[in-house]
Amino acid sequence: MPTDSARLLRLSLALALGGFGIGSGEFVIMGLMQRVATDLQVPVPDVGYAISSYALGVVVGAPLISSLAARVPRRGLLITLMLVFAVGNMASALATDFWTFVGLRFLAGLPHGAYFGVAALVAASAVPYHMRARAVARVMSGLTIAIVVGAPLATWGGNLFGWEVAFIGVGMIALCTALMIRLWVPAQAPDPNASPRRELSALVKQRVLFTLSVASIGFGGMFAVFSYVMPTLTEQAGMAERWGPLVLMVFGIGTIIGNFAGARAADGNLLRAIPLILIWCALIQAGFYFAADWTVAGIIFVGLVGTSMALGPALQTRLMDVAEDAQTMAASMNHAAFNLANALGAWLAGITVKQGLAWSSTGLVGAALAIGGLLIFLSGRTQEKRSKMPAGTYPKKISSGDGSPD
Repeated sequence: MPTDSARLLRLSLALALGGFGIGSGEFVIMGLMQRVATDLQVPVPDVGYAISSYALGVVVGAPLISSLAARVPRRGLLITLMLVFAVGNMASALATDFWTFVGLRFLAGLPHGAYFGVAALVAASAVPYHMRARAVARVMSGLTIAIVVGAPLATWGGNLFGWEVAFIGVGMIALCTALMIRLWVPAQAPDPNASPRRELSALVKQRVLFTLSVASIGFGGMFAVFSYVMPTLTEQAGMAERWGPLVLMVFGIGTIIGNFAGARAADGNLLRAIPLILIWCALIQAGFYFAADWTVAGIIFVGLVGTSMALGPALQTRLMDVAEDAQTMAASMNHAAFNLANALGAWLAGITVKQGLAWSSTGLVGAALAIGGLLIFLSGRTQEKRSKMPAGTYPKKISSGDGSPD
């Protein structure tokens, strides 16, 4: 019989593989834009509609699925989400015209937020209270590893054999994840008290909204820098384009380090970790503004900007604390908020560049967004204290879905 540590390892691997597949599917299109545009006969910039469509699917799918599937057992829900993700990606590979492709990217995005939210709850319920953030980080590690390994491999395969191969590969990963979840994630009875109305109540809870706002604003800084990192280093620092894969790898390694470092800090003292991480984000993103004049310094700071991922498990854990009985909705909306941060950061950074400022001004945009997230967090804590909501009165265990603590 496998030991408890072996069961936890299998559970973590199964859930992280889903994150790896989702991350690979989300980021691979950035490296295949030219191939997709050529085959579907549209200008390259128009492929951005497919990226936006996926992000819209994440934002729509998180609250919709979390509310409608309130009474679905978590293991069954995770399997279903992976099957939908597999269908969305494999069907994308079969699209014969551009707008069908855009619609299918929306379908592929629908399970994204709900999967990460439910997977985080399942992982957190399998460990002691003081290790919740590290359990969440193990799930999110699949996403960060996808940046380093999954998306580059899928991009290489897509450019060599056709972009369709990349999406078929992502779909196969999703199918493998569904099988592993069925085999390695324990079954959980549905919560008999769950309902769509109860889950939707998360969207009116003050502490939930403050936390989601921190994610939407504070996390935008990382995307402001990352979205334009290649033209920044090639145009401003004079870096040769052949170093592009190294830059992306360094960024990905930074996200992995940040993910686990942020989780450990959150498990130590969550309410102290979040503002400290936001201050760190502001400093390193501002530092990128000065470092981007030199290739080596710029690449080093790209890795440091990647450590902004530390905010992910910390905010996910905070949402578990403040969501009360609407855990699934709050956890799922966290990833919708991250996608909003992606759109906001890239949009604001693009405006600064179009206004004629240096490419590295994206770092200043990032720093401003991190400071904005910090101010929102501090404002939320002030409101919480005024409302006499003791921070230490949250449940010590995350519900396993059957209405009782694990």
